[in-house]
Parts: sequence; C-alpha cells; structure tokens
Amino acid sequence: MSGPLDGVKVLDLSRFIAGPYCAMLLGDLGADVVKAEKPGTGEEARLMRPRAGDESFYLLAFNRNKRGMTVDFRSPEDQRLLARLAERADVLVENFRPGTLEKMGLGPDELLRRNPGLIVARCSGFGQDGPQAGRTGFDAIAQAESGLMSISGEPGGEPMMSGTFMVDYSAGMQLTIGVLAAYAERQRTGRGQVVDVALLDTAFSLMMTSATEYLMQGRETGAVGNRDRYGAPGNTYRSADGWVHVVGGSDAHFPRLLAAMDRPELADDPRFRTLEDRLAHRDEIDAIVERWTSRLPGDKLLAVLEAAGVPCGRVNGVAQAVRHPQLRHREQIVEVEHPALGPVPLPGVTVKLSRTPGAVRLPPPRLGEHTAEILADWLPG
Repeated sequence: MSGPLDGVKVLDLSRFIAGPYCAMLLGDLGADVVKAEKPGTGEEARLMRPRAGDESFYLLAFNRNKRGMTVDFRSPEDQRLLARLAERADVLVENFRPGTLEKMGLGPDELLRRNPGLIVARCSGFGQDGPQAGRTGFDAIAQAESGLMSISGEPGGEPMMSGTFMVDYSAGMQLTIGVLAAYAERQRTGRGQVVDVALLDTAFSLMMTSATEYLMQGRETGAVGNRDRYGAPGNTYRSADGWVHVVGGSDAHFPRLLAAMDRPELADDPRFRTLEDRLAHRDEIDAIVERWTSRLPGDKLLAVLEAAGVPCGRVNGVAQAVRHPQLRHREQIVEVEHPALGPVPLPGVTVKLSRTPGAVRLPPPRLGEHTAEILADWLPG
C-alpha cells in the first residue's frame, strides 16, 4: 500500500537530528528520500556512539526510509550535480549554518529559479535572519537560551536539560508541518517556497504559559520537579516496589483520588477544599498521598486508581517501556532488515492513517549505498 506522499521526491542534505528527522518522517509517509552525504566518513552522526559494529545507533535512529548517496559538497562539479537533483526534487531539506547553501551556489533564490515548485526546508539554530542568525546552535543551547532549562529540574536546583533531544525532535516536526503546508499550497498555485524553522524559536514555543505569565504579571515560572504546575496533588510518588505518577489535582479528579485512598474526609479539610487551597498546601497533600501509595505494590496501586478514574501510570525504565503491551500493539517497535546487522528494531510510525498508512520500508542506508541507483532514477539519460 502506497503512503500518502508516494511520488514525492525529497533531497535530504541535512545531518544530526532535526533535519534528518523531518526527512525521515516524510519518508515514513511514502516519499522517496535521498540522503546525500560527504564521501569517506559520511555525516557526523555515523561516527557517534553507541554503535553496533560499524553502524551508529545515532544514525540508525533518524534515517530509515531513505536511499543514500555520496557527494562532495565542496566540489563545484558535485554542487552542479546537487543543483540538477534539486531540479527534480519536490522538497530539499538542509540544516547547514545560514549562508552555507548560498556559498555553494544553491541558495533558495537560485534553487527556486531552477525549480519554481521546490520547497526548501531550512532548519538552523537561530533562524535564517536576525542579529544572531549566524550562530551555531544545538538542542542544549536552545534549551538554555529559551528558558526551558530554568523551568526543568528540582525546585532550587541547578538548571536541567530534558532527558532527550526534545528541541531537535520538535523542530523536526515543525519543519515537517511546514513542508506539508507548503506542499498543500503548491497544489493550488504550483509555486514552492522556503520553510524556515529555528531551534531557539521551537524551544521557546514549548515554554507553555511562562512567557505570557511573566509579560502580563511579572512572575517567573520556576522548576517544580515532577509536580503538576497547576494542580495538586499531581506528582511522582513511591509505591512499594517502584514509582508511579498520579494526576489527581483537579476538582474532578481529587474526589476520585480520595475515594481510592478511602479518605473522603479530606474533602472537607480547609487546606484541600479548592484547587487554590491544595496548591497552597501541596507539600501536605503530597505527603498524605505518598504515605498511601508507598504501602501498595505498583500493579495493585494502578488498578485501584484506574478503577476510581484517576489518571496514573508506572514510571518505566527503558527495559519496561520497550515491552509495553500498548506500544507493541500500536507497532511502535518494528524490525527492519539491515544488510550488515540483520534485523534491527526501530521506533514505528507514530501517525496512523486509516487509508494510506505510513510504513518502515527501508533500513537506514549505508554510506553511498544507492548512488548509482539514485542517479539512474532521478537523472535518467
């Protein structure tokens, strides 16, 4: 079954995470994605750990559903080759430092002159314009400068990064949304355009209500650990054999939590009658909840809470998460045959479409694996 982007040609010049992730998502949806890398070592991610044999898990994670070729980005001859490939492409994805594409003679003005329908998807640390556009940016830098680090971690503790590259992934998704929007608009007008996504912009967009709260009320959002910012009780609590997260702070959920705990009298406690009361006395209510949760094993605790209609979940490690029955049912772990490694487990396609579903069709390419095949397909004759 063909994916919804079957027939769409994507030229992927990107590396690391955000750009390759965008191109991978387009590939998951059926696009023909060609990943161009420098000869010899390929993109930097191929050298990173952890590894299996000569293959980096870093590269494996973001480059399925692509065919691979090598080009020398500094060679005038190969720059002309890239220009010819771009003439045949529907989308070009890049995340060089701003100005690099232009120095190669492949700036958007030139690319759109050659191919007026091309969508040029650009991801950078700080955007294509502005006083700091030329700065080098990475996920951690965006988390730091956007304020995200300041609202993460424990109260009074050091600024804390997310446990994953959340800004890179989010920027890749924003870039994908931009590409799909530009492609839909092209269906009406026949004209391409530039999609410009910055890591810093993306990180700032994840700051919830923090900016508005400060600009309107002068109050800075701080770190609260695992606590719910806007409801209490809502936190990660010890069970008798691990940790669970419980969301029981709303006026709808709090009575259900009290029923599960067999503590209905707390509803009349003046410290806990309203949401504002509970937020003002969150230390007290958290302590009461944890005294109860710590006496029960996780499975029983979750069963009691779910029966009462209280949102809850076990805090899983990776070993538990990859065996999660719901994730397995939703095919969020799939195996693809790799020419060097054999069966490789990869994350599945997250977006589910009923009529034209995406699929993992190809393993991440080995360096230059499909060069001749790509040139024959995209530049016949």
